[in-house]
Amino acid sequence: MDTSSPQPPARILAIDALRGFDMFFLTGGLALVLAALGLIYEPMPEWIRYHATHVEWEGFAAWDLVMPLFIFIVGAAVPFSMGKYSAPGMRSKAYLRIFRRVAILFLLGMVVQGRLLGFEPKNMTLFCNTLQAIAGGYLIASLCVLHLRLRGQIVTTLLLLASYWALMRFMPYGDSQAGLFLPHDNLALHIDKYLQGSWQDGTNYSWILTNLSFGATAMLGALSGYLLKTPCLPVKKLAWLLGIGGALLLSGWALSYDTPIIKHIFTTSMVLWAAGWSYLLLALFYLILDIARLTWLAFPFIVVGSNAIFAYMWIETPQCSPEHNISRALFGGLARQSGDYGAFIFQLGNYALIWSVLYFLYRKKTFIKV
Repeated sequence: MDTSSPQPPARILAIDALRGFDMFFLTGGLALVLAALGLIYEPMPEWIRYHATHVEWEGFAAWDLVMPLFIFIVGAAVPFSMGKYSAPGMRSKAYLRIFRRVAILFLLGMVVQGRLLGFEPKNMTLFCNTLQAIAGGYLIASLCVLHLRLRGQIVTTLLLLASYWALMRFMPYGDSQAGLFLPHDNLALHIDKYLQGSWQDGTNYSWILTNLSFGATAMLGALSGYLLKTPCLPVKKLAWLLGIGGALLLSGWALSYDTPIIKHIFTTSMVLWAAGWSYLLLALFYLILDIARLTWLAFPFIVVGSNAIFAYMWIETPQCSPEHNISRALFGGLARQSGDYGAFIFQLGNYALIWSVLYFLYRKKTFIKV
């Protein structure tokens, strides 16, 4: 537990708020928004349904942005957090911080989705969770920021993107030909099944080779962090964020004609597409919070983002999720008696509970980090 402030002086408010914005939807905000929209629309418009769920395989919906956006934000914070370790004498402390954080994130991922606490190895899955993807991306981004100058980081990012694209497109495997992007037949999934064996989770999500894409996503975030750290005028930074975001979207769209956008295996086109939207969202938050100084808009999201890992573990661990236990006890009865408003009342109460706990921690300056 770290009781230091979550917003050091050099921090950009937009990064912290964007993290909270992402976590808002991940911790129950999506269900609340859908319940509110359900009071307006009957039936729910198809485009809302589409963007509120994960795409089955090819394509990209708004809900698919949550995971890559979080990895991107983790990367964006790295130039700020690694700055104090740039001196040669601080490298050992930096390594300790990096590898400790990676190990904890990996273990927490197994707790949430890998059935680690069941203590039955035959039922466990090894590499299967967003926290572990964040660990991989963070490891790559942190080591790059620690050891490489900006030009080297840009080159490394391009190499990560190109390497994953080339391997997925041109490397044959097993009895399959190269360049397959099928739900149960592609190189990344083949490597997962081969290396994890019975510990592979049985889904069509890939993780091991896909660390190249996790690293590229985090590095694209780190480059945005460097941009925000530069001493140039805020309006120039905003223009660069918008320009880079547009260029990434265009690149992802163009590459999708060669390599489909598939979030399950983090194809290179998907990484570019998601990073484009991440840059544009960061630009929006930077405009509102760091240029227009409408900081009051950030507060609800900063409360959520200040304890992001705690919030994720609380919500995503089935036995702990308030929606499945304490919220049912507190708000379930009222919701059942409220007719058409029942779903909204329950989700509003559920998220009020979550936010209140996070606000209590925030007020007590208790920030649980890894």
